[in-house]
Amino acid sequence: MTAVGAALAGVVAYDLTQRRHAILRNFPVVGHLRYLLEAFGPELRQYIVTGNDEERPFSRNERRWIYSTAKRQDPHFGFGSDVDWSTRPGHVLVKHAAFPGTAPGDAEPAGWPMPCAKVLGGPHGRRRAFRPPSAVNVSGMSFGALSGHAIEAISRGSAAAGCMQNTGEGGLSPHHLHGSDLVFQIGTAYFGCRDARGRFDLGALTALVEEHPLRAIEVKLSQGAKPGVGALLPAAKVTPEIAAARGVPPGVDCHSPAAHTAFHDVPTLMEFVERIADATGLPVGIKSAVGEQGFWEELAARMAREGTGPDHIAIDGGEGGTGAGPLVFTDHVALPFRLGLGRVYPVLAEAGVADRVVVIGAGKLGLPENALLAFAMGCDMVSVGREAMMAVGCIQAQRCHTGRCPTGVATQSPWLQRGLVPERASVRLAAYVAGLRAELLRLARACGVPHPALVGCDRIELLDGEDTVTAAQRFGYRPGWGIPGEADRAALLALMDELARRRPEAEPQTIPTRPGEAPHVP
Repeated sequence: MTAVGAALAGVVAYDLTQRRHAILRNFPVVGHLRYLLEAFGPELRQYIVTGNDEERPFSRNERRWIYSTAKRQDPHFGFGSDVDWSTRPGHVLVKHAAFPGTAPGDAEPAGWPMPCAKVLGGPHGRRRAFRPPSAVNVSGMSFGALSGHAIEAISRGSAAAGCMQNTGEGGLSPHHLHGSDLVFQIGTAYFGCRDARGRFDLGALTALVEEHPLRAIEVKLSQGAKPGVGALLPAAKVTPEIAAARGVPPGVDCHSPAAHTAFHDVPTLMEFVERIADATGLPVGIKSAVGEQGFWEELAARMAREGTGPDHIAIDGGEGGTGAGPLVFTDHVALPFRLGLGRVYPVLAEAGVADRVVVIGAGKLGLPENALLAFAMGCDMVSVGREAMMAVGCIQAQRCHTGRCPTGVATQSPWLQRGLVPERASVRLAAYVAGLRAELLRLARACGVPHPALVGCDRIELLDGEDTVTAAQRFGYRPGWGIPGEADRAALLALMDELARRRPEAEPQTIPTRPGEAPHVP
């Protein structure tokens, strides 16, 4: 018994001190059962449990691809597809070219660079307009909904991958300041840019812009998972650190109203956007789920008539994630991403403003086939949320709303956060983003073009019973819709050629330890 006790003590000591697995750091000894069951999972599931493609919101196959990509393990699957296509309406099928494109040279440029097809803020003459270096970025997830360790890991990983990190509406915290370029999100409570009465404060926002690495601003109208619903962070969860980031008193209930008070209709929204853009010089966009169609029609018409408006429009699908939301809203309010973008993009195209705005998609777009369809339907960039969480350790336990996330991603518990080591998790996040870009570039080349933004809707077919329909037919797209304009296409092709010829060699892998440090991921 003494030997057994010593062995267990040794395992406990190892588990508590190792830095690779959050589950083992938080649950020594018993955490090994997860990996044991995972190892025998395929055999067990084959007979008594679920298939590889049945779990939701992310299937086992989808999670396995994310995890293996993030960990730089073999992401390939053997024996062919196990998808029953006859039972999957809307399943994405890519029509490859008879003579596909090839990789530039003997090896890929470091990090699989895949810039945005458009200059963000350029058409509206913003003083600090820029071309986002990555068309794959991290979606808005607030500090408070996610742990400080998770936010830090995402910041470090985003810096390493050369992509942007959206702060979410919970304000700017020190955990965001580890090297990433930031998109500052403004929600209905104006956290981080509010006065003592909770109203929007332009002076506070301009001070943030001057002091921190903010590249763009996003006004959040609604979220796909729970549009039209406010939120309450109970007083017990409003820690001094969260209170400082949000600009609210600690230990007091923190309310987020359902609607904005700084504007109330399309004209005042556009005035709000222009006021912020004039004061900061940054590109300013909006994020919204898709509900009533009249809003988008009025917005596009005013943009065409006045030559102003948001620099980007982020479409958030109803299937998107949330830390906590009413079931009826997560299941029944707002259109899913495909239908939502399929309603909004034609409105922008018909009004002649699609080429003047960067379209961003979100809602399970961290999977290559979904992201490719989004690009074909007119997205210039895609944002990943839950997939980024999985890359840094999330196991889809679906306990985000309880504060007891076992891997330390969606909790404020110091003990559970201890399991997530930001320096390690950041490397996985960077590898995942680079891996997703790699898959998208491979898919684009299979279609005969060098960038996914150049893949047209006619290259994608969707299963429809025993037959298929092209994405263009399904969503009523006209020829040329979904593809950047001629000038943007020419600039993108030249840039991709330059990146291929430049072919920077990957620097040795290092783990960042201080703000501003970040590894380059090959």
